Amino acid sequence: MPYTVEGKLVVAISSRALFDFEEENRVFERDGEQAYITLQYGRLDVPARPGVAFPLVKKLLAFNTAQAQRVEVVVLSKNDPVSGLRIFRSANQAGLQIERGVFTRGRSPYRYLEALRANLFLSANENDVMSALEAKFPAARVYPESAQAASRHADELRIAFDGDAVLFSDEAEMVYQNDGLDAFTKHEIAKALQPLPPGPFKPLLEALHRLQAAAGTDVPIKVRTALVTARSAPAHERAIRTLMEWKIAVDELMFLGGLDKGEFLKAFEPDFYFDDQRGHIDSARAYVAAGHVPFGVRNLR
Repeated sequence: MPYTVEGKLVVAISSRALFDFEEENRVFERDGEQAYITLQYGRLDVPARPGVAFPLVKKLLAFNTAQAQRVEVVVLSKNDPVSGLRIFRSANQAGLQIERGVFTRGRSPYRYLEALRANLFLSANENDVMSALEAKFPAARVYPESAQAASRHADELRIAFDGDAVLFSDEAEMVYQNDGLDAFTKHEIAKALQPLPPGPFKPLLEALHRLQAAAGTDVPIKVRTALVTARSAPAHERAIRTLMEWKIAVDELMFLGGLDKGEFLKAFEPDFYFDDQRGHIDSARAYVAAGHVPFGVRNLR
């Protein structure tokens, strides 16, 4: 029987999200592809430093045991195959069991997400991320210089999400942008019993929900999720009822009503936070690893 990723949480990740290749990337931008390839090959036996998503990947792979393979991590990279040698070797030296990769040498790799059945695509390239979102895959642009909080909770995988335009569609956000806060509040009160349409990251939340069921059995790590939203009462009800309709519970829910998200994320200490607004990401990444989701009305091209 062929190998299958069905039923697994599949993460596709670029080399710059997994490893700190910022110095190498500067060489590529300054001197071109051949200089970059030569540098990577010359450093083949030099382990790459962990990148912004490295701790997240390490924790996700901890859900795999001899009895059950629950997570698949695939390198999906615009790198050339020669540079791919260093990526695989660095992963092996770091104890990451990553066996699969796709290298497209300068071409956008998002078209392989469907074949991978990906639940998440992480990349430092915004155009690749936007193409993935347009193809209906959860995707975020990572910021290599983000702070890290993952090591503080070795026994928990912590993921935090924004609501509108991330877990939920941007339906309500469009009302707010077009007509203001009062219209938004009236709209959400009127539709409190009507679930919000799903946003791009619902498939990831569903996959994490499946992982939560495995926690406490044969794996040494648990999942903890949080919804961190600028909504406040009375617009809170529709968000809660939407999650109830999806039969998915989050562990922490923060209705901040315009309060700065960064301080609250500093307290929650997630391994990763996803938001559609650059301002919130700038606030968050001072404390935690963060990914911008360029989706919805606030991110129109």
